[in-house]
Amino acid sequence: MLRAGGPRHRAYGGAVRLDVLLRYPGDPQRVAQLLADPAVLDRLLTASDALSHEVDVQGGPEGRFVVTIERVLPTDELPEMARRFVGASMRLRQVDTWEAPAADGSRTGTTELQVPGAPVTATATTGLRPVRTGVVPGRGVHTEHSVSGTLTAAVPLLGGKIERAAEEPVVRALRDQEREIGQLLA
Repeated sequence: MLRAGGPRHRAYGGAVRLDVLLRYPGDPQRVAQLLADPAVLDRLLTASDALSHEVDVQGGPEGRFVVTIERVLPTDELPEMARRFVGASMRLRQVDTWEAPAADGSRTGTTELQVPGAPVTATATTGLRPVRTGVVPGRGVHTEHSVSGTLTAAVPLLGGKIERAAEEPVVRALRDQEREIGQLLA
């Protein structure tokens, strides 16, 4: 079930479904500026479990932009069977593509995650949507950031266990992003 601001997940057809809603105390344009800022992304990744990372941003928040993140993560939280596939660490490639903003500041996008050399992928649609929380026009706006997609591990017999093990770190990374960006906007 969807919990307020929390993940909804269920295994189906060999994939784990992820639906996460993040909230930021600022308008979508300001959130997009932070999501397109290499220094902010570096800060987020440095605060994460990543052993190393690289960030590339093409375009900017005034229009369409693409963020590519390559990071190396420890695998100590994965089940032993999953570590046999990827070793003590794994490389994760993330590509976030954000379309230009609509007139109200909202925007849509996609996220793709791949583990090179392993049959693990995630794809999601994303969105930033302004939500008015005050009665004065232009004030009291926060942003809802929706992430809705699937996490798939195409490994016979073990795929479901790998998917469920990978789900928690993905949701935790999103919650960490929500907290860090929220602090920058406060």
